[in-house]
Formats: sequence, C-alpha cells, structure tokens
Amino acid sequence: MQRVWITGYRAYELGVFSEKDPKYTVLQYALKKLITQAVEDGTTWVITGPQMGIEQWAAQVAVSLKADYPELQVAMMTPFTHFGSRWKPDNQAKLATITSLVDFHASVSDHDYSSPQQLRNYQEFMLTHTDGAILVYDVDNEGKSRYDYDVIMKWQEQHDYPVQVIDFDQLQEFSYEFEENSNKGFNSN
Repeated sequence: MQRVWITGYRAYELGVFSEKDPKYTVLQYALKKLITQAVEDGTTWVITGPQMGIEQWAAQVAVSLKADYPELQVAMMTPFTHFGSRWKPDNQAKLATITSLVDFHASVSDHDYSSPQQLRNYQEFMLTHTDGAILVYDVDNEGKSRYDYDVIMKWQEQHDYPVQVIDFDQLQEFSYEFEENSNKGFNSN
C-alpha cells in the first residue's frame, strides 16, 4: 500500500480529553507502531481526516516520523471547507497547527457543509485515492467510525483494498507492550 487512509474513533468516543491521559500515550504508541510498519512495507503517503481523535493523532505521529522516514508524505483531507469552524477555539487552533505541518491539505468539497452527501463524497474520495486503510475501530463498540467501517467493507467486495482493523483487544495488547517497554526503560516516543 503506497497510500494508506487512517481513521477511527473520535477522542470523546475513547474518553480521551487530554494529552496527559495515559490512553492518549498508548494510542500514540500504537499509531507510531502501525504507521512505522506501514512505511517499512512501502507506504509513502498517510492520508487522514481532520477529526479530533485517531485522525488528528495519526497526522501528528506521521509528521513526527518524517525525521526517520523523509520519504513519508502526510495529507489531511476535509469533507468540506471551513471544517471545524464551530469547534471551541483551542480545538480550532490544534487543527490549524496540524494542518500547517502536513505536506498537503485540501477539502473534498469546495463549499461549507450543506448535506450528508458531502460526507459520502469524502468517503468515496478517500477510498479512490488510497490503496488500503488502517481503521481503529471495534465492531462491538460502535461509534461514528462505523460509517467508515461499513463503506470500507462494502468497497472491499468490489476492490482489492486491504484494511487493518485495530480493535480494543489489539489496543490492549499495545498497552501491555508499551508498559513492558516503559518498565525496561525503553523510550517509546
């Protein structure tokens, strides 16, 4: 997969409201491992969305990995213009910072939000402009990512589109691995 779409839960769905939350640290560790493996397997573009949670965190991690993998490019696509304009100012600032760090950013629709069709168009764009996906989602714990999961599964019926679904059991394994490495004095960041 040269171009991978990374998406998943929103921060509030995971109960992560601060970068000081231990879950945030484990998720950063997991995303670093997943993205590093993808790059070592040939990924040259990480393409994600702007949602607070897995998408923004994936963009942050991918940007940080560019020091070790200068060939890695990071793109953030929004479904429509002025995405996040109704968010609290600090969340808008975080989005603006991440957007300024990625190699490419654009909106799929050149209009403000007007209908759910823009979100469907966004999903179609992501599917047709990537070679596979990493989805942090557990089918037993629904969230907004269910829409992405469903569209990816349907897309797979007609296309060769590998997807790596990271569920809560796998996140727990990352947590154990992170803790084990931390106890050994291993710097996981």
